[in-house]
Amino acid sequence: MRKLNCFGLACPGPVLKCKEVIESESPELLEVLVDNAAAKENVCRFLKSRSYSVETKEEKEGFRVLGKLSDGAIPGFENEKEDLSQYSCEITYSPDTQDKQLVFITSNVIGHGDDILGQKLMLNFLKTLPEMGKSLWRIILLNGGVKLATEDGEVLEALKELERSGVSILVCGTCLDFFKLLDKKKIGETTNMLDVVTSLQMATKVIKI
Repeated sequence: MRKLNCFGLACPGPVLKCKEVIESESPELLEVLVDNAAAKENVCRFLKSRSYSVETKEEKEGFRVLGKLSDGAIPGFENEKEDLSQYSCEITYSPDTQDKQLVFITSNVIGHGDDILGQKLMLNFLKTLPEMGKSLWRIILLNGGVKLATEDGEVLEALKELERSGVSILVCGTCLDFFKLLDKKKIGETTNMLDVVTSLQMATKVIKI
């Protein structure tokens, strides 16, 4: 039996570990330990997609998932390019808030031609976003867009107001590091590309600026 201890791994970490072991070893029995229910569900769903029957047991510190390879099955090869973002542990919205619109911002200005005008347009855009109502779910700042999270002024206040209203704001850590702005971020959660891809997959609509 192959055993995996995935305690402490953020999603989709447990799924990625299972994928690695299945594709390299194809174990007939695979035991996976996870520390939360969302990870348990995602591991179970993934193992079933790889021809494993699954049993689960609640433990003192989490869950034990036991996968048994179906007779004659060859796991790990049929879905080589599968999008693993579906195994995110993000909390699923209830039916009345199912619409999740994501705003993807890659610059600190809108449009080309004049940067001063572009900055004014960006400010107006951010101030108008609340008109989207509860469907506005998340804002992702990439490339030059991360500068919006570091500069004092009306733009930062507009972002803070959006965050206070419940909108999630993700700020690319690689981009902050590139622009030497890691210690100057004043709003949002520093994130990575896996979170970005997962967010794009989960969103019902993406608006790119």
